[in-house]
Amino acid sequence: MSVSPETVTTTHRPAPDWIILLIACVAQFMVVLDVSIVNVALPSMQRSLHFTLSNAQWVVNAYILTFGGFLLLGGRAADIFGRRRVYVTGLAIFTLASIGAGFASSGTQMIAIRAVQGIGAAILSPATLTIIVTTFHGPRLPKAIGAWSAVAGAGGAVGGLLGGILTGYASWRWVFFINVPFGILATCLALLFLREMRNRDATVKLDITGAVLVTGSLASLIYGVVNTTIHGWGSSSTLSWFFIGAIAMIGFLFWEMKVASHPLVPFRIFHSRTLSTANIVMFLVGGAFFAIWYFLTFYFQNILGYDPVRTGFAFLPMALAIIIGAQLSSRILQRTGVKPLLLVGASLATLGFLWISLIKTSSSYWGDLFTPSVVCAFALGMLFAPLATAATADVDRSESGLASGVLNAARTIGGAIALAVLATVATSRTASFQHPSSPLALVGGYQRAFQVSALITLTGLIVSFALPRLTGRQQIIKPEIPTAESTI
Repeated sequence: MSVSPETVTTTHRPAPDWIILLIACVAQFMVVLDVSIVNVALPSMQRSLHFTLSNAQWVVNAYILTFGGFLLLGGRAADIFGRRRVYVTGLAIFTLASIGAGFASSGTQMIAIRAVQGIGAAILSPATLTIIVTTFHGPRLPKAIGAWSAVAGAGGAVGGLLGGILTGYASWRWVFFINVPFGILATCLALLFLREMRNRDATVKLDITGAVLVTGSLASLIYGVVNTTIHGWGSSSTLSWFFIGAIAMIGFLFWEMKVASHPLVPFRIFHSRTLSTANIVMFLVGGAFFAIWYFLTFYFQNILGYDPVRTGFAFLPMALAIIIGAQLSSRILQRTGVKPLLLVGASLATLGFLWISLIKTSSSYWGDLFTPSVVCAFALGMLFAPLATAATADVDRSESGLASGVLNAARTIGGAIALAVLATVATSRTASFQHPSSPLALVGGYQRAFQVSALITLTGLIVSFALPRLTGRQQIIKPEIPTAESTI
């Protein structure tokens, strides 16, 4: 494996591994947390800012879209300008946007600020995995990735718990203000302890045009899907949005392959079957799991009658299950390899979604929801570490930011598309009942969403068979690549 030249700049003091890991994990926790923390607060936010039901979904999707669309740009920025500089920049944008969202006074302001917050997250998130890949090596790497994976996975579930507590006891605005102390802490730690690392060839330009084209394409396609709940799939309005999205995607592909001197996505990176398969699986399972928090939140509040605080605590077992699953998979990864863990995790996810799709209006949390939701969460935790390992195994460390950006983009874009599709499927199913506002009709929509989620994870299971069977040791130990500490 060839290694591109790098420049390493030290800060004023050395840092132990646990501080570097903390720097990466705190930021990743914030980024993932913000995807789910608003779900429990949405009903209160909707009343306060006078959202319509369809606009409320864009509080989530505005963040996910810019997050996913600019992740590749953020990953490349970490390689070019340095992990420390990009980390601090992304954290500053994310934290300032969080303050703005907390003070938003209208739905339009909220959606716009959430889009900016997503850009900050897109800059920040790839830098966190880049920090881990360029700091840890040998047996330490799977442990570090396991911790990062556990924090990333738990952020989704803890978001529901924390969002419920903050909304119930303070205000929905605190689901955004809570990011401020974490942002300040992470910034101080990075400035004090994080060593800089970047490519020596810092003259490479970022592909802003590519990022705008792919984000615009995804936004148009997803808006077209959401639009079907009002105008139908065959309407001129819906077809127009699909057409705009398709044209923008064609423009993106043409720009990347024929025009851009330094493309956002060098398609040669997908020559690795390991990386390509890992990203397809992440796209599928990430999409299914993004939606579970959304639909369970509404089931808890609309059907079981939970208040925001109780809804938040209902997600706590899922958070613990994700952490346990991630830690278990990271510890046995070196012995089993990636592929067996993917097959087991995707199988458990499919089983869990099928099981949870059996919910009824008379279902109870402990009798009908607890076990299948924990199975789903445990499966998600199992999948993070092997997918992150596979995605970064066959690339030069100089492109680790790009590889991590592609993986995070696959998960986030999959989540945005899946949320739009599953919400549309659920709404259509609910509308087919004689009394669409009845609990029976609402549960019918949730059931259909979970059934489709099971189909998505089943597809991910099938795709996992295409992954080359490499041992954990072959994929994670790269002795020829020096770490940040060893090059100083």
